[in-house]
Amino acid sequence: MSSRTAYLLGGVAVVVIAIVVAYVMHSSSSSSPKVQADGYGAVHDTAVSALLDSDGAIVLGKTNPTKTIDVYEDPLCPQCGSLEHYYGQQIAKEIDAGKLAVRYRLVNFLDPKSGTKDYSTRAIAAGDCVASAGDGPMFSKFHLALFTTKQPAEEGGSLSNEQLAAIAKDAGASQDVQQCITSGDRLDEARDHATSATSALTSAIKQVQTPTVLDGDKNVDTGDSTWVTKLAG
Repeated sequence: MSSRTAYLLGGVAVVVIAIVVAYVMHSSSSSSPKVQADGYGAVHDTAVSALLDSDGAIVLGKTNPTKTIDVYEDPLCPQCGSLEHYYGQQIAKEIDAGKLAVRYRLVNFLDPKSGTKDYSTRAIAAGDCVASAGDGPMFSKFHLALFTTKQPAEEGGSLSNEQLAAIAKDAGASQDVQQCITSGDRLDEARDHATSATSALTSAIKQVQTPTVLDGDKNVDTGDSTWVTKLAG
């Protein structure tokens, strides 16, 4: 093969590789949803409350919302983190508008994949402590941080109770709420709540899969980037 032919073939190969890389990058960026309501942040309206139900569900919303949905998440679940990253602010905006209320049902099946083997349960307990104060914007800020900027890695990641309390403090939690978290007072309750949520999820979709969003008994397609808009009507 002549040097000229080799150079020509090499040039063609470089061009082909560049086209393939550009296509892959374009496809990847096209398939990723945009962050909805970017910049809105957590719930703002002080009329929004956080209510801790006896079954462990944390209901975030105003009185008489247009629609209430169920969101099942594990605090260590990276896909749950993605859901909150892309749609958490839009959900908060619709909650403030009174169009949505969210019944958060947290599960702990990823405990064994955390560094401490109990992170999901402790994070649920921390959420229970925060929700018990009844402050909707505070819980929303805590929940959003827990699943986005502060979420540890699935394989071996974890946060201490003190770190969880610090997240709550940043969200505006009182000393009593922070003490509730650091002391681990709600761990047994959190395990019961996670068991209840797991049972409800299994009954609804016949498996434990997070994130799962239910509109009544309908499994919402969160792969559709307009799902929150459609639910809010």
